Amino acid sequence: MSNSSSFNEFLLMPFADTRELQLLHFALFLAIHLAALLANGLIITAIACDHRLHTPMYFRLNLSLLDVGFISTTVPKSMANSLCDTRAISYWGCVAQVFLFVFFTSAEYSLLTIMAYDPYVAICRPLHYGTLLDSRACVKMAAAAWASNFTYGLLHTANTFSIPLCQGNALGQFFCEIPQILKLSCSHCYIREVGLLAISVCLCLGCFLFIVVSYVQIFRAVLRIPSEQGRHKAFSMCLPHLVVVSLFLSTAVFAYLKPPSMSSPALDLVLAVLYSMLPPTVNPLIYSMRNKELKEALRKIFQCVQYPQQ
Repeated sequence: MSNSSSFNEFLLMPFADTRELQLLHFALFLAIHLAALLANGLIITAIACDHRLHTPMYFRLNLSLLDVGFISTTVPKSMANSLCDTRAISYWGCVAQVFLFVFFTSAEYSLLTIMAYDPYVAICRPLHYGTLLDSRACVKMAAAAWASNFTYGLLHTANTFSIPLCQGNALGQFFCEIPQILKLSCSHCYIREVGLLAISVCLCLGCFLFIVVSYVQIFRAVLRIPSEQGRHKAFSMCLPHLVVVSLFLSTAVFAYLKPPSMSSPALDLVLAVLYSMLPPTVNPLIYSMRNKELKEALRKIFQCVQYPQQ
């Protein structure tokens, strides 16, 4: 019976066995990763450089930073393994990947929960918008999300890797994740981690309930707006956040809460790819298409790049 501390490395699940398919996997992941980095990088640059963007844009800035970290936690190592024709990840590399994945995932969900407060205040309490969502309030809420989820990630990681592992070191996923590591544990040796996961589920349900209640109040207020143009403008304000939250939650639910009868290694692999790569890549497009101020800031950036002397 071996303990996890005796492992020098873990073995990740490969996408393909033939060299041609491995190189194809590398090229596809590289293209998606670069697209996500470029899209989120443009959002970060636009918000950081244009001070006229209204205060809650700093939430989008934090979301883009989290998306960059999220997709960069799992994808580069998978690309490197395909390029080098290997499955290995070091023990401490796996520890770091688990921590960063938990941190970025939970922090993004927390930030999306906080961002539901923005349209609620704008539509339901417009006279208090400048007071409730000034720069100081936005910074405090974003800092609380980063700090609390940093601690949350440390607790999960410490609990997971304190469990003795008896079933080898091969993981059924292309990155290190807690459910796959728990499958390698000895029987009845992960009670603490299961307890922490139960607390996590309660917190996730609490955040989901906050989002639902916020939008119930928003829709009630919108339906009381007399003009059709005003209702359309209010719905347009809410749409990007609703789409991003729906995308994030739907991919997570399909990846982790699907019925056991639907589970298979190939399906788990596909769902993990969608969950870890689709939201960080699509989120910047969703927000930029519906926001005039952000599109104007991006247009100025492209003009500066195209005509640097003007």
